[in-house]
Formats: sequence, C-alpha cells, structure tokens
Amino acid sequence: MKRITPLILTILLALPLSAQAADLIIGQAANFMPAMKEIIPAFKTATGLEVEATYTSTGKLYAQITNGAPIDVFLAADEKRPAKLFADGLSEKPFVYAKGKVVFWTKGKISEPTWQDAVKSGKLHKIAIANTETAPYGTAAMTALKTEGLWDKIQPELVFAQSIAQTFQFASSGAADAGFCAYSSVFTPAGKSGDFKVVTEAPPVIQAACILKSSEHKKAAEKFVEFLAGPEALSIKKKYGYD
Repeated sequence: MKRITPLILTILLALPLSAQAADLIIGQAANFMPAMKEIIPAFKTATGLEVEATYTSTGKLYAQITNGAPIDVFLAADEKRPAKLFADGLSEKPFVYAKGKVVFWTKGKISEPTWQDAVKSGKLHKIAIANTETAPYGTAAMTALKTEGLWDKIQPELVFAQSIAQTFQFASSGAADAGFCAYSSVFTPAGKSGDFKVVTEAPPVIQAACILKSSEHKKAAEKFVEFLAGPEALSIKKKYGYD
C-alpha cells in the first residue's frame, strides 16, 4: 500500500469522491476528452469497470504523477513525458494511442483562404493558444507560427490557456475571437457550429500512454489499455479525427 504523505493526501482530497471509489483512475491530456466521453462508457459496458478520468495539460499531469497522484493510466499528448516516466522507472513501457492535429478554429466564418491570412487580417483581436510549455498542442501551434514568421507579430493578440480544452472553451465562448485548437474539438456539437482550417505546418501531435508502476488497479489498467487498442475504441478515435 502506498504511504499517504501530506502531498499525496492533498491530491487525493482534490479528486472527486467518484474518483476515489473508481476501479480505475486515468490522467488524460485535455484534447482527448471528447473521445474519452464515448470510450469510457463503452469500456464500462464491455467490462463493468468504473472509470474516472481527470484531464488537464500533459505537463500538469506529469507533475502530479511525479508528486504521487494516484493515477493508474497516463494518456499524454506527447511522447516525451511517458518516455521520461519509463526511463525513471515510474511506468511500464509507453505506447502510442493516438496522433492528433492542430486546427485554427473560430465561431464565425473564415473568409480568408488560409489560416495565415486570417491571422494577418487584423480582424482578430484575441487568439487563444494552449500553454506552449505544458500543453503539446500549444507547442505544436507555436512551431507553426514560428515557421510562418508570425510568432512575434501575433504576440499582442495571444490569449494563453492552461490546456487545449480551455483553448477551445475560450474560442467557442467568445472570450477569444479564434483559437489554435485540437482537431478533435471540431467534431463536438460546439465545434461543428464554427469554421476551421487544419494547420498543416504544425507537427503531428503523437500521443503516448503508459500504466504507472504505482497503480493499485493493474488488472483494470491492463484491460483498459487492451480496450483502447481494440476496434470499438479505434472507431471512436477515428470519429474524432485521430490517426
């Protein structure tokens, strides 16, 4: 049994009661939330196991895990953090579970032919982007902006979100005029009401996962990993634009 330190106790108390009673706790990158809202019920139907997922940026999840958060499976939005956990002896061998894309999304119609033209149009006064240090989708969007020579120019308009989910929340709520969002958000009801351009200049976001060695629900974690690679989960991932 894991020793309950004051720090771990603080993390435990921050989790909802449903998480503390779940058969499996998953720490997931925020971009994958739309797909997980379908995967988790499908997994429960197939296995009868209760899953609680907590989502935020990959960097924040990694910090929580290294500080003792009681997470069984880590679904990151990059390969770097799971690889580091494995190298440090904190996880089982990582595996790739999805490959995502960055899109430029807005509630209105994008009249310009490219996302670059939209950024340069002067019509957008607030453009949301995920934290470029802790959120891999934010890092990928920044790479695209730098590649196109727009990073310095766009600084006054940028609104930084804690995660890619919050980035879409800013753009879809009107708190920002547009946002560099995850492609998966386009397939949600709110996402379908707007317009988008795929940011092909952003590198693909290769998302890896791992089972934590500290997991107290190893069998449930292994069942989830197996389900995640199966046909039903693959169909859901494809539905939300993941390769």
